[in-house]
Amino acid sequence: MASDTRALPAVPGSMPFVHNVDTAPAYWWLDILWIILVNSEDTGGRYSLIYEALPEGSGAPPHKHTWSDEHFYILDGEITFLVGDEIKVGRKGDFIFVPRNTRHAFRVDKEAALLNGYTPAGLELGIAEMAMPAPTRTIPPKGATPPPIMSDEHYRRYGMDNLPGPNPLAPDQR
Repeated sequence: MASDTRALPAVPGSMPFVHNVDTAPAYWWLDILWIILVNSEDTGGRYSLIYEALPEGSGAPPHKHTWSDEHFYILDGEITFLVGDEIKVGRKGDFIFVPRNTRHAFRVDKEAALLNGYTPAGLELGIAEMAMPAPTRTIPPKGATPPPIMSDEHYRRYGMDNLPGPNPLAPDQR
């Protein structure tokens, strides 16, 4: 006998939605424009998606996400990625997948735009906490936001580990 589920409340994050890059919450942080297209509330914590506009020279040092898989889809530009021990160059149309607990970093070699997703969600909450609301939907002027001060507590709260040691993508390592 099939049960009628129409009267049951929806599972959080199971309702359709439409968000737009022109109206979704936007932030400036790390000299990058971050627009949170999909957050944990939208998906019951299952997934988040961020549009990023990145200037040449920006990036992230080696780190890992302890509970989220991460992916990047490059819309424009050129980015060098470190994933595990491999260094790869990504360009428009490339998709990069980084499983949780995998050391990774990136350096923007040519101004870029990308979609950055996390499964499950959570990192977008850190961006909203530590970044400043973007006064315009453009790449921020260099140095417009102070350098981030992320404590070990911040890293743990958002499922990250900072990985000390040499950064093979740093300008002095090229």
